[in-house]
Amino acid sequence: MQAATLRLPAELTHAQARACWLALETQVGASDQARVAIDASALTQFDSSALAVLLACRRTALAAGKSLVVLGLPAGLTSMAALYGVQALLLEPSV
Repeated sequence: MQAATLRLPAELTHAQARACWLALETQVGASDQARVAIDASALTQFDSSALAVLLACRRTALAAGKSLVVLGLPAGLTSMAALYGVQALLLEPSV
């Protein structure tokens, strides 16, 4: 089954986090797919709020019986996720 793919904006810092989260929450919940993917490849400016938004999306997906994966996570955000111990919650394991 193909995943629905949502996209993050180029900038996701504390200033944009609430609006981005509200938009994504609706889209994750409305998706009729069992697996929802979020494309983060456009991110160029971000802080830890981006991780908070992604983790909130994951909680929404799980509550709806769906899985969530993040694609194209920038290296800096991948490092931040690893530092905070949440990388495995957001990225698909390498096969």
